[in-house]
Amino acid sequence: MRSRTLIITLLTAIALAGCGASPQARFYTLSPSAAQQRANSEAPFSVAIGPVAVPEMIDRPQIVTRAGANQVTINEFALWAGPLKSEIARVIAGNLTQMLNGAPVYVYPQSVSVKADYKVLLDVQQFDSALGDAATLEVLWSVQPTKGGEPKTGRAVVREPTGADKGTDKGYDALVAAHSRALTAVSRDIAAAIRPATP
Repeated sequence: MRSRTLIITLLTAIALAGCGASPQARFYTLSPSAAQQRANSEAPFSVAIGPVAVPEMIDRPQIVTRAGANQVTINEFALWAGPLKSEIARVIAGNLTQMLNGAPVYVYPQSVSVKADYKVLLDVQQFDSALGDAATLEVLWSVQPTKGGEPKTGRAVVREPTGADKGTDKGYDALVAAHSRALTAVSRDIAAAIRPATP
């Protein structure tokens, strides 16, 4: 009986020690381009970004990485700080504000109630994450003037190398930073579509 109690005690201690050593979740957020910062100015137009569409596979809190041609990994301890759709819209909005001389840019759901001069729709076809390799984006976008005029559409395909070892925390940092740079490139295309049509 005593030996059985000792075994149960040891097993409990091992289980508790294992729990204490489990990895902690890390939260990541996309960032607008710091290189585009400029003095605030009041642009004579505004922009609204509608809901962002993303593939169902990546529409989750966990960061999904590419493990092979037909395999992905869902990391339970590497998480987006907010919904990925919202993260993408927020970063595009921040970039456009900087690239369009301080134009106010509203994101969904706030954009629904705002009568902006331009509406931007984004359909993310690919948001590929390969640790230690690259972040790849494919985005279909459209810019629709709300006061008349022809809409403009485009397709951006961007691949940004990460330049970091895979499988480490720094690997995820580098991967998220690469996605932020890729979104900056997409933002430039959208800004160029809005700029020629502005007063």
